[in-house]
Amino acid sequence: MRRVLVVDDEPGLRQSLGLLLSDAGYDVVAEGSGARALERARAEPFDLILCDVRMADMDGLAFLRAYKSGGGPALVIMMSAYGGEEAALAAMKEGAYDYVAKPFRPDEVVLTLRKAEERERLGHTIATLRAQLDSSPAARALIAESPAMRQALDVVARVAAHRTTVLITGERGTGKEVIAQAIHRAGPRAAGPFVAVNCAAIPENLLESELFGSVKGAFTGASGDRPGLFEQADGGTLLLDEIGELPLPLQAKLLRVLQESEIRRVGDQKTRRVDVRLLAATARDLAAEAAGGRFRHDLFDRVNVVAIHLPPLAERREDIVPMARHFAAQLARRLGHNLGLSEAAVAWLREQPWPGNVRALEHAIERAAVLTDKEILEPVDFGPPAHAGLAPGVSTSPTTTLTPGTLREVVEAAERRAITAALEEAGGNRRAAAKRLGVSLRTLFYKMDRYGVD
Repeated sequence: MRRVLVVDDEPGLRQSLGLLLSDAGYDVVAEGSGARALERARAEPFDLILCDVRMADMDGLAFLRAYKSGGGPALVIMMSAYGGEEAALAAMKEGAYDYVAKPFRPDEVVLTLRKAEERERLGHTIATLRAQLDSSPAARALIAESPAMRQALDVVARVAAHRTTVLITGERGTGKEVIAQAIHRAGPRAAGPFVAVNCAAIPENLLESELFGSVKGAFTGASGDRPGLFEQADGGTLLLDEIGELPLPLQAKLLRVLQESEIRRVGDQKTRRVDVRLLAATARDLAAEAAGGRFRHDLFDRVNVVAIHLPPLAERREDIVPMARHFAAQLARRLGHNLGLSEAAVAWLREQPWPGNVRALEHAIERAAVLTDKEILEPVDFGPPAHAGLAPGVSTSPTTTLTPGTLREVVEAAERRAITAALEEAGGNRRAAAKRLGVSLRTLFYKMDRYGVD
């Protein structure tokens, strides 16, 4: 039961609030003095504090400052009579969660407390999800500085505790499977299995047996009974990635599984109960697919209970740099040496279109890290930009002449230009040029000899 401390010097209000909140399921403690309430709040655990702004011995703002300065963890909601809104707003700047104006309706107070609890729960859940970044290299998509990704993580936190089917949409490489894993880990099924299958990667004639299993003799090569992915995910979560690729006959069978929580292995006469939370992901517009008759309307309605859309990386540029630094830190641990990004590299990465999204960014950092001996990566280390044909440092203006060739040829041409420019800027001083390029003198000699740079 959640504990609430009511702080108000009006006895009648303390009593009415005590009855109201007790009826709403809270464990209520009331104090008529701000000083006594502060002592009690420091000595006992409370989840929420409902405090009047104006009191005789210690006003609400002084109470709040003293409580928060001591590290008080409870969410504080201020109460203000007419004319006290400015003080209440000042209290919110000091760390109060919200305020309610007197006189207030009983449901208004309870609703404000419920909202505060929900905010606290979401905060804990999102903190847990972000903490997974340190323990799970795959959790790259959980870096959320952009408003769009913060909103997506809010939805993840809200739906994680329920069995609700979630449809995750977005371009390839945006991190749909990572979001699905986050939903699984943050919910009550975290101890159960997480099973993911790419529906586009399995031949159509094998999909049914992969999903639902098969019995001995069901088809040529079925030498024994074999459970499918639904049974393997029993008690946990099953992600159907690229669900839009399912053939229509199999969509009908999937719909029945979702409705009945039962599967039937291929060639079997009996059904089996399964307890599986289904998550679906797709790069397709399933609404358009359904309108065109390529996806069942009833199945679309069933999987689209809650939708989470992951925008392309180019539309959430606030996430590019923290993601890049996260990947660099991961690679540093793996490679056993320091690895960072120069300011020029950060600016360059931020400006690329990243048609391959998060996956392309991750691969670009890894490629740069393993192809150079630098500890600080520069734009030249990333080879051609994320859009085809351009090398780092080459202008994207219409007048730029592009050099065709393989990836290796483009990278070598870019390195040759960078080395030549660094030598010219250093007046031919090779040690200074190596320092400008961020490589060792030995590496510079090797590359000069390799590229025929005099």
